[in-house]
Amino acid sequence: MKKTQPTSARATRRLDIVIFGATGFTGGLTAEYLARHADKNLRWALAGRNRDKLVAVRERLVAINPACKRLELLEADVGDAESIRLVAESAAVVITTVGPYLNYGEALVAACAAAGTDYVDLTGEPEFVDRMWLKYNTQAQESGARIVNCCGFDSIPHDLGAWFTVKHLPEGVPLKVEGFVRGGGKFSGGTLHSAVTAFSRMREGVKIARQRRASEGRPAGRKIASTHEKIHYEESFGAWAVPMPTIDPQMVRRSAAANERYGPDFRYGHYVLVKRLPQVALLVAAVGGIFAGAQFKLTRDQLLKLISPGEGPDAAQREKGWFKVCFIGEGGGKRVVTEVAGGDPGYGETAKMLGESAMCLAFDKLPRQGGVITPAQAMGDALMARLQAAGIRFSVLAD
Repeated sequence: MKKTQPTSARATRRLDIVIFGATGFTGGLTAEYLARHADKNLRWALAGRNRDKLVAVRERLVAINPACKRLELLEADVGDAESIRLVAESAAVVITTVGPYLNYGEALVAACAAAGTDYVDLTGEPEFVDRMWLKYNTQAQESGARIVNCCGFDSIPHDLGAWFTVKHLPEGVPLKVEGFVRGGGKFSGGTLHSAVTAFSRMREGVKIARQRRASEGRPAGRKIASTHEKIHYEESFGAWAVPMPTIDPQMVRRSAAANERYGPDFRYGHYVLVKRLPQVALLVAAVGGIFAGAQFKLTRDQLLKLISPGEGPDAAQREKGWFKVCFIGEGGGKRVVTEVAGGDPGYGETAKMLGESAMCLAFDKLPRQGGVITPAQAMGDALMARLQAAGIRFSVLAD
């Protein structure tokens, strides 16, 4: 584990990191990751609504690392603005795993933007990210707070993987990158609730996205676009490529818009790989079914009852999880194939990505750029190095 000292800008805070939502499924896994892997000098705390549950989490962590008996416990609730303010002002970085973020995320973003506190979350909800940019980007720029959404499987492997690929292509030329996702794992109740919430608000989400595009504008003299994804057979992998309706391609393109190294004309496409055509039909039908069910209160409530928030796969199930995201990059007469790979995407590796993101912001020497920004914008190569050291693989398969 990389040993570093807190940046001078963060030295005035009592704590380096607070995990808000530590009693939840993913919050607990993230706490366990820090207990196992954080530097012994890390000053961190657990935050949540229920003190008894926080005590139980701390006791579980003590079994992993006896030093955790000194962890501070902060009682905080998104409905209590003062408690959220105190959390934001106590730490250099706040991790939040409390979703759906459209329901429970804004209070902490607002407090961190006001306090100049760095923030990381696990959201995959496009409307939430766009709303936070519209409401708090300017304030975060002024305070220096780095509000970094999507620091789990949504969207770090894709955002950093595309950046890794771009660095292996020529500079100053049009570039095309496509990402292809394969994996295995189970989802938690929190993930299901976030997905259903996002699907139920698609019309509102489209409206907010338009508002952001109008306010954000385009990078001067450069073009950033999609590759106009469609279902097709991808010979390179011997599988069908199905466009993924996730936030990941949006995050990649926003990183590209902020960095001229992506070239004067950058296009990105994002797919999940499916081996057989009948599986494509099943996948499309399943996503369509969840989307349709999310539109009506009766069916939406039934979907939300399938798994309760805080529930998720057990350790044995997580141990079987895996992911590979392959990228094909082309530009300036060169073609490169890269891969980002790791274990259980939804939880084991997500806890790792989230924990390392927080430590990266707290300790590593990074450009000071406040705002609502992407993982690649905020941390780029520094986070990639941390994740590689922690066992997530960034590889060039063909150059």
